Amino acid sequence: IFRANSGNKEITWMMLEAGAETDVVNSVGRTAAQMAAFVGQHDCVTVINNFFPRERLDYYTKPQGLDKEPKLPVKLAGPLHKIITTTNMHPVKIVLLVKENPLLAEVEALQKCYRVLDLICEKCMKQKDMNEVLAMKMHYISCIFQKCIVFLKEREDKLDGFIKSLLKGRDKDGFPVYQEKLIRESIRKFPYCEATLLQQLVRSIAPVEI
Repeated sequence: IFRANSGNKEITWMMLEAGAETDVVNSVGRTAAQMAAFVGQHDCVTVINNFFPRERLDYYTKPQGLDKEPKLPVKLAGPLHKIITTTNMHPVKIVLLVKENPLLAEVEALQKCYRVLDLICEKCMKQKDMNEVLAMKMHYISCIFQKCIVFLKEREDKLDGFIKSLLKGRDKDGFPVYQEKLIRESIRKFPYCEATLLQQLVRSIAPVEI
């Protein structure tokens, strides 16, 4: 995975899919992502930080413990994995990915998906090698899915209405207030107050007025 230092995103992705470990450190105690960041290969850092093995998601497609049914239907695993691994986290992009897949764009499907995302978020925070970045990403996507459900239930224009709300700018300067409030709300709802990443985000955003 230290191939990341060469700046080749495709090779980095291929190595990750082949099972390369992202938390292994070199002789100076740095991971591949940290080394890639150190030498300025930020595209590779993005690839590494957004990688989520499909088998980790497939775990939820099988009944666990006393469960009679899996938490995630097999048919939803592929579409959900596509969204989880996207590097474009703009809320409109995520809603468009939902909208383009009929399997996802239903209330019941999104309910199952966001609950699984919440479980993954919890696991990321409670595992030995805590991954705050991935936990925050899962939580953020979960919040967008929950807002999708609201629009699917309450609005005639459904997800198109959600997209319009996200893109609409205020009259005086075109600033997308609804989009900003959604992102801030998702940060505020992150359930792990002790997370360093959350505290950094709050310190950065809190003094800035919308």
